[in-house]
Amino acid sequence: MRTAIQEFAGRVGFSLKDIFVIDGSKRSTKANAYFAGFGPKKRIVLYDTLINDLTTGEIVGVLAHEIGHYKKKHVFWNMALSVLITGFTLYILSLFIQNAALSESLGVPQPSFHIGLIAFGILYSPISEITGILMQVISRKFEFQADDYAKKNYNASDLIQALKKLSQKSFSNLTPHKAYVFFHYSHPPLLERVRNLDK
Repeated sequence: MRTAIQEFAGRVGFSLKDIFVIDGSKRSTKANAYFAGFGPKKRIVLYDTLINDLTTGEIVGVLAHEIGHYKKKHVFWNMALSVLITGFTLYILSLFIQNAALSESLGVPQPSFHIGLIAFGILYSPISEITGILMQVISRKFEFQADDYAKKNYNASDLIQALKKLSQKSFSNLTPHKAYVFFHYSHPPLLERVRNLDK
């Protein structure tokens, strides 16, 4: 397995420092894999449940997907978007603090930081919902891009089999309502991913 991972990483120009295994089975049956570190210190971390449940080819397929995220700079874009949303949130907060009209509407004649914070907590919820939906839409788009990278640089069939097994282990809903997916899913449903990989 190590050899297969290292060969694929070398073929796509992904410098790999180490491969680690986490004993995730002591906590749950969830299977996972992720990258840690930046630059030359990149490491692959595999859950032992992933190793136990998937074939070597399927594991490489999952890692090809993860390398796709790295190659497409999704980590950078997620960080940049998070910084922008945090800055926007703090800007909105600054408008609410010491706002006399908001204080009076909540029955407090004198504006203060504390009442401004309460008003912010109440009124920011709709804005937070909108930014959350935006991040979910972008996340689903990134997942399709990473799948496409794995399909192009490795193969679709191993990744499809891996996704099916992971979906079965996590008892995921195969046919969620489109509206629920739009509001709550960070990853596209399994059937959509399989259709995309089968194209």
